[in-house]
Amino acid sequence: MLRWVFFIILYLALGVYTLQALKTAFRFPWVHFTYLVLFFLVLGNFIYQFTFGNSEGNVLSISISYAFGLLLTLITFNVITVLFLFSEDIFRFIAAIYQKYFGIDKNFSFPERRRFLSMLALGIAAVPFGALLYGMYKGKYNFKVLKYTLEFDDLPEAFNGYQITQISDVHSGSFDNKEKVEYAIGLINEQKSDVLFFTGDMVNNKTEEMHPWKALFATLEAKDGKYAILGNHDYGDYVAWNSEAEKQQNLEDLKQLQKEIGFDLILNDHRYLVKGEDKIALVGVENWGRGGFKKAGDLTKASKNIKKDDFKILLSHDPSHWEDVVLKDDYHYHLTLSGHTHGMQFGIEIPGFIKWSPASWRYKHWAGIYKELGQYINVNRGFGFLGYPGRVGIWPEITVITLKKKGLV
Repeated sequence: MLRWVFFIILYLALGVYTLQALKTAFRFPWVHFTYLVLFFLVLGNFIYQFTFGNSEGNVLSISISYAFGLLLTLITFNVITVLFLFSEDIFRFIAAIYQKYFGIDKNFSFPERRRFLSMLALGIAAVPFGALLYGMYKGKYNFKVLKYTLEFDDLPEAFNGYQITQISDVHSGSFDNKEKVEYAIGLINEQKSDVLFFTGDMVNNKTEEMHPWKALFATLEAKDGKYAILGNHDYGDYVAWNSEAEKQQNLEDLKQLQKEIGFDLILNDHRYLVKGEDKIALVGVENWGRGGFKKAGDLTKASKNIKKDDFKILLSHDPSHWEDVVLKDDYHYHLTLSGHTHGMQFGIEIPGFIKWSPASWRYKHWAGIYKELGQYINVNRGFGFLGYPGRVGIWPEITVITLKKKGLV
């Protein structure tokens, strides 16, 4: 209760400050009234959803996530506005003291300066405000196909030109637009890749979230098969189950559902992709994440019966596993495919110039291709979304990787 009181007081304080900026910048009462209505509607909806809203687990339901997203959008607008005006108030306070003691400019007043700064603050704050709204409206389904070509000295010749499609972090419990998801599935199939890999997090909380989408995802195609692993959300760890048996049944249901979709689920095990006399070892581990995330992944067990000199592709949901375990392993894993980070669903990416997201504060490898010790990892930015129901700058991704053997055309 104390946290709610503190939050509401802080929210109201930000609102009062922003309202003063609006009154200074705009003389029209309807502008002030519109802001107040929006201000209290967003707050009321947030309190209602988090108090009476329905959620099957700790991960936000669709309605609650939208309440959170709208609140985040408005708070961002308010905070940026307040930062500008608060700095101006500090300047005016210091200037007033200086005037009092030194007697300079007895008619100390900055009405035009204040109006200019209010308009500047509101204009700058409108940029992330609009971006966050766009992210919820369209950005979350702004699917991008990102293509890479990776060369290896020891790639088996039969696999030269072999094409992989990777998707990750579906988070089906967040979907709210069937037409957009159908478009994305069609986009995946258009790539006509040799093999399809899904690197975990099919659901948010429970297996049942995927039921409405099972038939659609079953239409995914790849001539050499569809393979999958589990992510941290797939285990049901974010739900208060009535019993451990109920939780385990949910996981078994998810495994069965993956099978019905057509995925070969690899759990601390391996498969071989074979072309003629050449082969690639495909290794899949259960979730292994740094910090408080589940560490069920067992790389040693998964690779027990493969040869050290096999060409290896590893599926591992969390990229921290690559940094903390895989790179230090005696075996050389040529390519690791991960997801998990979502690129924080927010950031700035301009190819060749800038690539940044708050995800970089937590993960060294958070999106795209990285190479260390002669080994590659691709961190997929995710197919779905979670928490904030949108994406800004970090778009949902379908990865297409072509394997090349050095020296061959």
